[in-house]
Amino acid sequence: MTTYRVCCFLRRFRAASNEPSEAVRDVFQAYTDGGGVVGEEALRRLLREVQGETDAGAEAAAKEVMAFAAEQRLLKKGGLTAEGFHRWLCSDANAALDPRRGVYQDMGSPLSHYFIYTGHNSYLTGNQLSSGCSERPIVKALLDGVRVIELDLWPNTAKNDVEVLHGRTLTSPVELNKCLDAIKEHAFAASPYPVILTLEDHLTPDLQAKVAKMLKDTFRDMLYISESENMAEFPSPDYLKGKIIISTKPPKEYLQTKSGKEEETAEDRAEEGVWGEEISDDKATALQMSEQYSGKYGAEEAEEEPPDGEAEKKARQGADNEYKRLIAIQLTRRKHDMDQDLKVDPEKVTRLSLGEKAYEKAIVSHGAHIIRWGSPAWRRTRGWSRPG
Repeated sequence: MTTYRVCCFLRRFRAASNEPSEAVRDVFQAYTDGGGVVGEEALRRLLREVQGETDAGAEAAAKEVMAFAAEQRLLKKGGLTAEGFHRWLCSDANAALDPRRGVYQDMGSPLSHYFIYTGHNSYLTGNQLSSGCSERPIVKALLDGVRVIELDLWPNTAKNDVEVLHGRTLTSPVELNKCLDAIKEHAFAASPYPVILTLEDHLTPDLQAKVAKMLKDTFRDMLYISESENMAEFPSPDYLKGKIIISTKPPKEYLQTKSGKEEETAEDRAEEGVWGEEISDDKATALQMSEQYSGKYGAEEAEEEPPDGEAEKKARQGADNEYKRLIAIQLTRRKHDMDQDLKVDPEKVTRLSLGEKAYEKAIVSHGAHIIRWGSPAWRRTRGWSRPG
C-alpha cells in the first residue's frame, strides 16, 4: 500500500499486483516439464502453437527469450520459471509491434487508420488528487514516443492568464507556456509523425483568444490548420510529419455542453467524465474537493455566458473564430443517445470520447455501429476516440 497525505487526511492506494493471471498460469502449466519450468524446446512449441510463429521464427525467438531470462536471472534448472514467463510476456521483448523494426507499414493512409500511442493528464507528476503539475512528464512521454498529449486549461486566480492543472483537485498548477515550449522542443525527438494536442479548456473567451495566440506564437509553421471544416478524410501521418494538431471542443459547443448539464442524468454525467473512474474509489474525497473548489470554478465558468453589448459580442465572436480556426479535430458533444453519437458524418472530422463503462455498454448494444464508426479506430489508453 502507498499512502498520500491530502489536506488533513490520508489516502491509501493498493499497489497493482505483479502476479500472473490465472489464464497465464494455465498456459505456463501446459508447457512445463517435470521440473515445473518451461524449457527451450517447450518454449519453441509454445511460440509456434500459441504465438503463431513459423518454425524458423520460433527457433530464433526461443533463443532470444532464454537470453532475456538469463540476463534477468529468471532461469531455473535451464528453464523459465512462472515469474520469468510472466515478465517475458509483459516485456518489450514480447511486444506485439517489434520496436527494432521501426516504421515498416504504409503511412500514407488517413490518420484515423492507425493506432496512436496516447497519453492522458500528461502534465501530472504523480497521483491525480494532490501531485504537482509540470512540463517534465510531458517531455518524458514525448521521448517515449507518445503522440497524443492532453492539457487541462483553467484560469489562474487573477483570471488573466492560463494554468494547466487537474481541476477541482489539490494538484498544483504549471504555466501553459512551459508546457507548450516543452512540446515544441521534444515533439519530434522520438518520431517525425504528428503530435496531437488535446485541450480540455474551461476558459473565458478572452483567455481562449490568448491561448490561440500562444499556440500560434509557439508552434508557428509546426501548427496544422485545416483549410476547411468539411473534409472527406483526414491527411496521412506521412503528410503530417512535423505537425502539431489541436483537438478540443469548439467554443460555442463547449458552452452548449455546460448549459445542458442540468438536464443530464447522474449516469450521463458519470459517462461524460471519461477519466473519472481513476479517482472514484473514494467518492467522499472527490466530493469534498469538488465542493471546496466549486466557488472558484463556478465563478469562472459563469463568466463564459455571452456578455451584453454589440461591440462585446463582436469581440467575442472574433475570439471564438480565431480559437476555433486552430481546432483541426473537433471533439463532438455527446448527445447521450448512442444512435446519434455514433453517426458518421462523411464531411466532418470529429473525435468522440467514451468512458470504459459507456464503451462496454456500447459494445453490447451498438456493436455494428462501433465497428463502422471506429474501425480503423484511434484508441486511447482508456476509452477510445477517432478522427472521423
